[in-house]
Amino acid sequence: MKNIIPVYDICKLSDFRQDDILISRFGIYLQKHKDLHFPHKHTFYHLVLFTQGGGTQAIDFRTFDVIPYHIYFMIPGQVHSWNFEGEVDGYVIHFSEDFFRSFLLANDYLAQFPFFSGDSNDAAFNVSPELQPKIRSLFEDIVAESEALDRMGIDLIRSLILQVFILLARTIYDKEKTLHSTYNYTLLKNFRQLIEKNYATLRLPKEYAQLLYITPNHLNAICNDMLGTSAGEVIRNRVLLEAKRLLINLDLNISEIGYRLNFNDNSYFAKFFKKYTGMLPEEFRKNTLKK
Repeated sequence: MKNIIPVYDICKLSDFRQDDILISRFGIYLQKHKDLHFPHKHTFYHLVLFTQGGGTQAIDFRTFDVIPYHIYFMIPGQVHSWNFEGEVDGYVIHFSEDFFRSFLLANDYLAQFPFFSGDSNDAAFNVSPELQPKIRSLFEDIVAESEALDRMGIDLIRSLILQVFILLARTIYDKEKTLHSTYNYTLLKNFRQLIEKNYATLRLPKEYAQLLYITPNHLNAICNDMLGTSAGEVIRNRVLLEAKRLLINLDLNISEIGYRLNFNDNSYFAKFFKKYTGMLPEEFRKNTLKK
């Protein structure tokens, strides 16, 4: 059976492109890749700044409005789709997981930015009016440098993109720095990273608390304070997200998906999924793929 959800790599989506970077004005990119409005995945990091247009776009089944100076970020493996209205334009950048590693000699550098957490709640937001001219100018410089192809241009592109990341991350941190300590931010980031690696096998907050060298109560307090939800729910939501991602792949039957997520009993997986989504796995699959 054919895999229903396409997975794209950078080499299939070119404008300015080396093996690990693509840069384009979004209107041009959209004309070339109109079929990308269907649910799909990327093998690369992906970001778009809209400067014109309307409609919606979805990241991991969470829908966001498209408006000027709305920006979104995605990490490899997330599910994406869009439903635009009117003429849409802006800027799009794709880059591989290795694009910054060789430049910065830091494998986890991108993990410090909140919009690369893999949580769709952090992935999309509006650029503040004060920052809009600076961010747009940086994107224009990135496009211009990609078109010039000057010597050492790729390193200048890296530095310009990093400026975008740092300026946007500052605005997010500045809004919340008075509410939460740096220590708690670090614990939460580490908790999410541990979930990403272990969600199929570790399901209890106390298991993660032990890995973080804190008490389960402390972990739960941090999640309630910073996310407005319990540690158990954070874990559960990641399991549900992976279930949804797998369900739009018709190569896998429901039993196989449950097994991958460490549900030994298929009926238990179905009950778990329905309890927290309101529908059975097969219902979710049909409803999502018919859109």
